[in-house]
Amino acid sequence: MNAMLPWAISFALIAVTLATIFAAIRLLRGPAAEDRVLALDTLYVNSMIMVLILGIQFGSRFYFDIALLIALFGFVGSAAMAKFLLRGEVIEP
Repeated sequence: MNAMLPWAISFALIAVTLATIFAAIRLLRGPAAEDRVLALDTLYVNSMIMVLILGIQFGSRFYFDIALLIALFGFVGSAAMAKFLLRGEVIEP
């Protein structure tokens, strides 16, 4: 393992943690529902990236499977929220 990789992983974790904090603030203080939906999208992307960084750090493939599940559920949740904001319902009768 390269000597610079632990430093890069630490820096990446700090940067993603700061991005997660800013997205959480936007989620709580967002003036409109669209801002909150975008903050939720950002939170799931940040959590996926954080899991990927931890997978690189620990050298385990299990983390990459978890990140794939986070991406799939995040996409489905984002599509459902967008449909709810546009039409007022998720499942059409």
